[in-house]
Amino acid sequence: MWWILLLAVWNAAGQDPAARIHRDALVFDAHTHMVNRQLYLGGDIGVRVADGQVDLPRAKEGGLDGMFFTVYVSEQYYPGHFETKQALRLLDLAHSQIRRNADKVAIAYTASDVERISKQGKIAAVLDLEGGFDLSGDLGVLRSLYNLGLRVAQLPAHNWANSFAESCCAAGAVKGLNEQGRAVVKEMNRLGMVINISHASDATIEDVLATSTDPVIATHHGLRSFNDIPRTMSEPLLKKLAAKGGVMGFHMGCEFHSRPFFDFRTRQAGRAFWDTREIGKKEAELTILDIDRLVSKSYPMVGIQAPEELKLTVDDWFKVVDRAIEVAGEDHVALGTDFDGGPTPPRGMRDIRDLPMLTQAMLKRGYSEARIRKFLGGNTLRVLRAVTER
Repeated sequence: MWWILLLAVWNAAGQDPAARIHRDALVFDAHTHMVNRQLYLGGDIGVRVADGQVDLPRAKEGGLDGMFFTVYVSEQYYPGHFETKQALRLLDLAHSQIRRNADKVAIAYTASDVERISKQGKIAAVLDLEGGFDLSGDLGVLRSLYNLGLRVAQLPAHNWANSFAESCCAAGAVKGLNEQGRAVVKEMNRLGMVINISHASDATIEDVLATSTDPVIATHHGLRSFNDIPRTMSEPLLKKLAAKGGVMGFHMGCEFHSRPFFDFRTRQAGRAFWDTREIGKKEAELTILDIDRLVSKSYPMVGIQAPEELKLTVDDWFKVVDRAIEVAGEDHVALGTDFDGGPTPPRGMRDIRDLPMLTQAMLKRGYSEARIRKFLGGNTLRVLRAVTER
């Protein structure tokens, strides 16, 4: 095949084409958990940890130039109505950790900021909230979070029912978006905040696409045609997302893209990974510090131990991306690893420092350099620019 000859020519000249492309491309991860670990276990994002998937040293080794720097408010904080306080605590910690590592990372508010910061040799961090339950549909809270630097927000409340946007994975009174949910979408459009539809139900995604005047992003997702679970997206919906100019970021976890691996994880845990039905009465009676101690037991969130032969290879993982390109085109696929949020990565991948394996696999599959650059970060940057710089 032509790519074998190309690799041979490049290697004979002492150059690795995949390494060059990865180095020169803007590598922009649409979903990384960079600060929750520090809240629960302490430490510094600038220090390599032994048992994590992402920190600044690893990110730099992986060639990362930018990320949606996710702060994640888990469901345990919802019953006691601590969700907004927890979002504020995490945003404060994100700011302090970034300031502490100002020589390595800086907050980006626009796509131009991402480009400027990455050219300085730093990693650009776009603050991102996972779990719209925090808002309770309150536009004043939304604006306050924006003023604290938040530029991306997930509408549904992770795997929990909230008051304005239906989750894919929890029953609630709201189907799709209600009027308050549509008001949140319109206010995010007005402010210039990226709308994240990961964890949304099909009805919510339909309603968001019908309401939003901006392109939206599913930051960490998969295709239902490979694993028929509520947390993945149907191909017809992917087409609609693309028609709106949006992007799907592909989750790094094997459980998203392989039904056998998903079933194995479900058997090991005794429940699907989104099942939060046991959370409720007990948590409502706890203080926020009690909940911190409860949630800290789930960290670090680095996936499950599984037989190597059950894991996807990187080439198997890319079959999902290939299909998405067939359905929606190369302008609508992106990287959204969810590292340190619980994924079990493909065989041979340890953590975010192994992102160059993806570039090598794309080149091997015959992807053009332009397509590789779009997947690694160009498409996510395009959506960020469309929303924040109009």
